[in-house]
Amino acid sequence: MGQSEQEPIPPSDPGRPEAEAELPPGQRVQRGWPALHYGPVPRFNRLTWDLQVFGATASAEKHSWDFAAFNALPRTTVRADLHCVTKFSVLGNEWTGVPAAALLDLAPPAPGVTHVMVWAEYGYSANLRLADFADERTLLATHRNGEPLTAEHGFPVRLVVPRLYAWKGPKWVRAVEYMRADRRGFWEERGYHNLADPWRQQRYSHQEEPGDGPLR
Repeated sequence: MGQSEQEPIPPSDPGRPEAEAELPPGQRVQRGWPALHYGPVPRFNRLTWDLQVFGATASAEKHSWDFAAFNALPRTTVRADLHCVTKFSVLGNEWTGVPAAALLDLAPPAPGVTHVMVWAEYGYSANLRLADFADERTLLATHRNGEPLTAEHGFPVRLVVPRLYAWKGPKWVRAVEYMRADRRGFWEERGYHNLADPWRQQRYSHQEEPGDGPLR
């Protein structure tokens, strides 16, 4: 069955953060917040850190913000669960940071852009459909539950995409690349599903249907 024929995604109920019935299929509630990542935790240098937007921008130029400028951008708080592909879910998180939509307003993509690649330290990457990145709840998060992110959880910035599995939200984000065609990111090249919808259990690439991603 094609993706357009699937049932609508069930909405999250922020008023019942511990309700098992609200979990995507195959998930379990996790007490605490495990720190999972590939590679070491990077060192942060406030003087050299910046966030860049490049690729197919409307101006054909690269945009960048240093640490102070990034933290001066418009901010919001989103209540959203985190669903790990390893089958645990951390419910009822309050994420604070810069909406991805604000970044799109400040550095608009060129016509024809359909996807973004979010780049993190050490060349780690995750690809997203532009619609997922532009969603009103997608956030370049700096805080969780009122506290700054710790280094092992992504300080100074991690991407939060509530409607996708957590691997689509890299820690230690450094850049966003606008793309006119899809391209697989780090885990997508290593056997993870290109779309990563937890409500449809899109965990692995062997589950992909025609049109779900670029040819391997």
